[in-house]
Amino acid sequence: MCTPCCIAQLACCCGSAACSCCCKCCPKIKQSTGTRIMYALYFLLVTVLCAVMMSPTVEQALKENIPFYAEFCQTVNAGEDCKTLVGYAAVYKVCFGMACFFFFFCIFTMRVNNSTGCRAAVHNGFWLLKFIALVACCAGGFFLPNESTFLEVWRYIGAAGGFIFLLIQLMLLVEFAHRWNANWYSGVKYNRLWYAALAFVTLVLFSVGVGAVIFMGIFYTHPEACLLNKIFLGINGSLCLVVSLLAISPFIQKLQPNSGLLQPGVITVYVMYLTFSAFSSKPKEMVVIDGVNTTVCVFPFNYGTESDKKIVTGLGAVILFGCVLYSCLTSTTRRSSAALRVCRNTEPETERARCCFCFGDDTEEYDEEQTGSGQNVVYDEREGTIYSYAFFHFVFFLGSLYVMMTATNWFHYDNHKIEKLLDGSWSVFWVKMASCWVCLILYMWTLVAPIVCPKRFVA
Repeated sequence: MCTPCCIAQLACCCGSAACSCCCKCCPKIKQSTGTRIMYALYFLLVTVLCAVMMSPTVEQALKENIPFYAEFCQTVNAGEDCKTLVGYAAVYKVCFGMACFFFFFCIFTMRVNNSTGCRAAVHNGFWLLKFIALVACCAGGFFLPNESTFLEVWRYIGAAGGFIFLLIQLMLLVEFAHRWNANWYSGVKYNRLWYAALAFVTLVLFSVGVGAVIFMGIFYTHPEACLLNKIFLGINGSLCLVVSLLAISPFIQKLQPNSGLLQPGVITVYVMYLTFSAFSSKPKEMVVIDGVNTTVCVFPFNYGTESDKKIVTGLGAVILFGCVLYSCLTSTTRRSSAALRVCRNTEPETERARCCFCFGDDTEEYDEEQTGSGQNVVYDEREGTIYSYAFFHFVFFLGSLYVMMTATNWFHYDNHKIEKLLDGSWSVFWVKMASCWVCLILYMWTLVAPIVCPKRFVA
C-alpha cells in the first residue's frame, strides 16, 4: 500500500505528475486546484520567514537557545549575531528572491493554453526542484552588490507593485460582493428561503456598518482633538450611504436588475474595518485634561494593554493573509479576469445557488480521474487551462511585493518590528484611507459603467 503512494509522491516532487495527499480518505482534488495550493504554500512559507526576520523576539530566542550561535553567524559571514539576516533589509532581499521566482514563471508560462506541453508540465509538477530554485533565489538576494542602491531602488519598485496588488485585491472584493448577490439571487426563483437569506445577511452587514460608525464616533473622536478622525469618519460614512442609495436607484435597477443592498453592505463593512484599522494605526494624540496629558481617541477597553493594537494586529494578520491568498488564487479564473477588465462575462450564466459559492470552479464536469492508493486527482485541464498560468504568477509576484511592504511598514521601516506591524504610522494610515476611497470608487464604477460604456455591457 505504501510503495505506490511513495512513488506517486516522488513523481509529484521530481516529475510532472500532479500533487496529491497520500491519504485515500481525502476528497478528490482537481489538478488546477492542487497546483495553486502548492504555490500558495510556497508563498506562505516565505511570508512566515519574513515575519521571523522582522521579529526581535525570535532573534533573541535563537540567540539564547542555539548553541554556538555567534560562531555560526561568523562562519556564514552573517555579521555579529546574524544581523544581516534580520531586519527590513533581509526581508527586502528574501522578497526580491521570491518575486524573481514568480516573475520568471510568469515569463516562462506565457501563452500556455493547455496542460499537455512541457511548460505546463513544469508549472504543474517538479515541486522539489522548484522549491530548491525558490530557496536559491531567496538566498541569492543576500549576495547582490551595492546593497544601499539596491534597497533604495527596490523600495520604490515594491511600493508600486504593492499598490497595484492592493488595487487588484479591492477589485476582487467588489467582484466577490457582486458574485455573492448573483449566486444567492439565482436561487430565489427555486426557493424563497434564498431571498430570506439575502435579506438577513444584508441586515446583519448594515447593522455592523452602522454600529462601527457609532462606535468610532464615540471612542475615536474627541471635542478637542482627532480632527482627521472626525473628517474621514464623516466622509467614509457618507460615501457608504451614497453608494447604497445608488445601488437601489431606479436608473441603476433598470440596467442591473440584480443590483441590491447586499453588495454595498459588503463594501460598507470592509470600508468601516479599514477606517477602524487606520484610526488605530495612526500615531496617538494627547490633550491636557485637568492638568494631565491624556491619550485620546483610543480603544476604550483595557487601554493599558493596548487592546486596539492587539485586535487590529490579529484581525489585520488574518485579513492580510486571507486577502492575499484569495487574490492570488481567484484573480486568474475566467470569471474574475472578466471582472478585472470591468466587462460582462461572455460565458453562459450557469449560477447554482449554494452557501459556499466562492470556491466553485468555472466548470463542473470533467472526464478523467486518477485513482490509486492515495488521493484521487481529477485532471480538469485536458481540453484547456482553467486559469491563466502567466497571470497567476504575475499576481503572486505583486503579492510578494505587497507582503514585503506590509511587513516592513511601507516607508516607515527604520527600527520596525513585526510585533508592531500595525502600530502607529502615518504611511499605514494614509494607505488604508486611500484603500477605502479606491474601494468605494471601484464599486461605484461597476454601477455606472453600463451607463457610461453601454457597448461593453451588451449581452
